[in-house]
Amino acid sequence: MAIDFTKYQGLGNDFILIDNRSSSEPAITPDRAIKLCDRHFGIGADGVIFALPGENGTDYTMRIFNSDGSEPEMCGNGIRCMAAFLAELEGDAKKSDKYQIHTLAGTITPQLMSDGQVKVDMGIPRLTAGEIPTTLAIENEKVVNQVLQVAGKSWDVTCVNMGNPHCITFVEDVAAIELEKIGPQFENHSAFPERINTEFIQVVNSGYVKMRVWERGAGITLACGTGACASLVAGVLTGKCDRTATVELPGGPLLIEWSDDQRIYMTGPAEKVFTGKL
Repeated sequence: MAIDFTKYQGLGNDFILIDNRSSSEPAITPDRAIKLCDRHFGIGADGVIFALPGENGTDYTMRIFNSDGSEPEMCGNGIRCMAAFLAELEGDAKKSDKYQIHTLAGTITPQLMSDGQVKVDMGIPRLTAGEIPTTLAIENEKVVNQVLQVAGKSWDVTCVNMGNPHCITFVEDVAAIELEKIGPQFENHSAFPERINTEFIQVVNSGYVKMRVWERGAGITLACGTGACASLVAGVLTGKCDRTATVELPGGPLLIEWSDDQRIYMTGPAEKVFTGKL
């Protein structure tokens, strides 16, 4: 069976998008996704995203398999790419530039802007240890500037759930972090029963930070949208950041806002790379 796909990238975080609107189950298996994401023997991607029929009154449903075959709750850069993909699929029949998308993290609302950027209402961050989840604090307490031992060193960490779990630590120089060595140790630390995404943040000023990320299930990536959102929240909670800031990732910048209604808004690009057939 032939399956059409489109490759998209958001700040270098790249995905294989599949039109799955005719079925509520993904068209390929996690094992097949692993092979397709392989950059030498497959298409190459950080994950495979399926655009499925909507659930619970939403327009569409998003599911994603990471490059290791695991399934995260959602993906910030991925959902921007999915919004651009949906607009292409709908073509002239498109009714709106805004979509209600069902994910395992709840309903997420991306909107295509006139300048080509995609602005996403990422919802309200979850901050208690039970919501992360982590054992670094009791269930109903926030995890802010808690000490975590990783790789023989003490790290001050703040944890935020943006639909998926994040551990943020602030460092003097993100370029000096040995991400390949340290990232897996954070991801698989016993304090995080569902594993963890980890962001290393260098604060340039209160409105501009630099970020590197180790993603749960994908490893080093050029960008992580939910991670950028979580990092701004951590910056506000620790008094290091304004409520609106630019987060500079290796793949480029995202504008993140933690609004007065407590919702997080992420604005950034989503670009089509090429199409093909499996």
